Amino acid sequence: MSAAAVNQSDQFTAAPSAASAPSRLQQLSLGLLRVGFGWALFWSGIDKVFGLGFATKPEQSVLAGVSPTKGFLMHGLDADAPAAALLKPLAGNPVADALFLLATVGAGLALLLGIGTRVAAIGGGILMLNLWFASLPLQYNPVLDQHLLYAIAALSVLAFDSGRYLGLGTWWRQVPLVRANRWLI
Repeated sequence: MSAAAVNQSDQFTAAPSAASAPSRLQQLSLGLLRVGFGWALFWSGIDKVFGLGFATKPEQSVLAGVSPTKGFLMHGLDADAPAAALLKPLAGNPVADALFLLATVGAGLALLLGIGTRVAAIGGGILMLNLWFASLPLQYNPVLDQHLLYAIAALSVLAFDSGRYLGLGTWWRQVPLVRANRWLI
């Protein structure tokens, strides 16, 4: 195998060089994508917890004793949807409620701050894929809706390590626990 062939195949596994560092505009875009996705998750979660009167009325909040998953899964999910048989039994389940709040409030806050972005992007992305699946068949487009776009955003946050931009990600990487457990980046 020639040296050129080896170098070409290694370009995807080698550490990025200074010449391939993202430009300031790319860094800004990646940081804003992460912050935007984080805000969408975080806002959804705190609105469910506190009933801020946007998507959730105060009397329908978690603080009022209402399950954050029950309303959507029992009334917002079309009974004929492919996911209905799988998801409706989870309505009001304490584990489903905790995972929903962890994926919205927890992952959203982590993404906003730029810390723990790997775990947060995976959790938020899985939530968005589940919401996309629950929305099938889609009303306005046969394939694409906002949930799938958010899942793609989560993949981008993960793939491009966007916690390094517009957040605490650089500091976070130096925390001893994170240095010892790189998956916490």
